[in-house]
Amino acid sequence: MNYWLMKSEPDECSIDDLAAAPGQTVPWIGVRNYQARNFMRDAMRLGDGVLFYHSSCPQPGIAGIGKVSSAAYTDASQFDPDSPYFDPKSKPEAPRWLHVDVGFVRKTRLLGLTEMRQHASLASMRVLQAGNRLSITPVSPEEWQSVMDLLG
Repeated sequence: MNYWLMKSEPDECSIDDLAAAPGQTVPWIGVRNYQARNFMRDAMRLGDGVLFYHSSCPQPGIAGIGKVSSAAYTDASQFDPDSPYFDPKSKPEAPRWLHVDVGFVRKTRLLGLTEMRQHASLASMRVLQAGNRLSITPVSPEEWQSVMDLLG
């Protein structure tokens, strides 16, 4: 089993939106970074754990727990000219962008960056590294367990 931190702006898709979604599952659309796409395509597996992270908001941090609920498949938003995720260079016969579905496990208290930085066991988490802007990052089993312990 692998573990991931997946960032979402809460005004686009929050942990509450995930909990309220049909089947408590949402497609993780709009990833337009090759490294993050490759994580979904090459490394994510059904059932992998997800730290659902609220980003670009007044209080960023881990807001809940999810799970990978599908294998990677074509992100149709890349072909929609009305979508903010439209990619005119991507073609249906050779799509550039993929996504997975993420399922709801539970909402947690917000575990913010300040608190996360106070724990040596989380010091190497990518989300805490300067300059890290990836929307999807791997989380080690030890980091996952530390987060679970902090969240209770």
